[in-house]
Amino acid sequence: MPLQPWMELISVDDHLIEHPKVWSDRLPSKYLEAGPKIIEWERPDTGAMCQVWQYEGRIYPYIGLNAVAGKKPEEYGIEPVRYDDMIPGCYDPKARVADMDIDGVQAMTCFPSFPRFAGAVFAEGEDKELAKLCSAAWNDFHIDEWAATAPDRFIPVAMLPFWDLEASVKEVHRVAAKGAKCVTFPDLPDRLGLPSVHSDHWDPLLSALEETDMVLAQHFGSGGFPPPIAPDAPFAVFITLMGTMSMTAMTDWLFSNTLYRHPKLKIGLSEGGIGWIPYILERCDSVWRKHRFYNNINQDHPPSYLFKKHIHGCFIEDDFGVEMRHMIGVDKITWECDYPHSDSFWPQSRERAAQALEKVPDDEVHRIVELNAREFYNFPRAA
Repeated sequence: MPLQPWMELISVDDHLIEHPKVWSDRLPSKYLEAGPKIIEWERPDTGAMCQVWQYEGRIYPYIGLNAVAGKKPEEYGIEPVRYDDMIPGCYDPKARVADMDIDGVQAMTCFPSFPRFAGAVFAEGEDKELAKLCSAAWNDFHIDEWAATAPDRFIPVAMLPFWDLEASVKEVHRVAAKGAKCVTFPDLPDRLGLPSVHSDHWDPLLSALEETDMVLAQHFGSGGFPPPIAPDAPFAVFITLMGTMSMTAMTDWLFSNTLYRHPKLKIGLSEGGIGWIPYILERCDSVWRKHRFYNNINQDHPPSYLFKKHIHGCFIEDDFGVEMRHMIGVDKITWECDYPHSDSFWPQSRERAAQALEKVPDDEVHRIVELNAREFYNFPRAA
């Protein structure tokens, strides 16, 4: 049966493609040459001219991240190479709202593309002052320009200069005052050469998130990549294994003592799926029962206790996860559209969600597609 008309679809994982003037409109003039900008570039393999981002003189060959909305699977490539290759909803917020209307989606989050999902491109920058300005400029663009276009349609997201802890804490409070509802943060910060979530390094940042009641969103691949794959393996192997990063990130959290110091922290696992959650919870609890005595882990509560308090996941197409929803917890499941990536079902997202939830009672469907997200992200329906 179709989703009831009074149920509004809220997607907690989508993406935007930054338009060419995001940084040139916001950076101080002395940084315009080194800051991110779109240039014409000749591909060395084909000689074709394409548009690329240039930052501190480095070339980033792709302006989109699987921005293939509106194309058939037979037409997919890894990346588009020009803005003309994308439909306007990828980079224009007004066009995005129109595409959401076509798709039957009421509201969505929109993660970065060029800076990578949590801003790791800026973390790799040579001039860290410029990097911090670039990160803040993206936040101002997203909150003041993108999300402000339709405040009841976009859940404002912010990135952090996570390589600078003090600056990150300040940015949390700044963007919270501007209306941000969550921050995107590397799922595996240790893969970026930073302290892991097992350390106390991140405590000031996590406390700031508790104070502002924002979600710590961890998009898979934002801090690392899947386990090594064969050099001659097809890209399909890479795509299939991306969700294992969410599994790794969640296991880190569940065996850390950090969450006991931050009882109000909310963690969103973005685009990792949900079908694996019952297995990893069972495995974590089994390991805890047998191995906790010689490990520096909490001795009083099994890891699943922390999952129930802190973490929620999301799915696009995960029929097994829907079947296992009671083992996960209906209140821990959200839905995602993933526009404009290749996993998205645009412009049939509502139809696909209805199909996936066809055998689920209405009250549970409503929680999964709307109410959980509105509660987690403090995003009530407009009056």
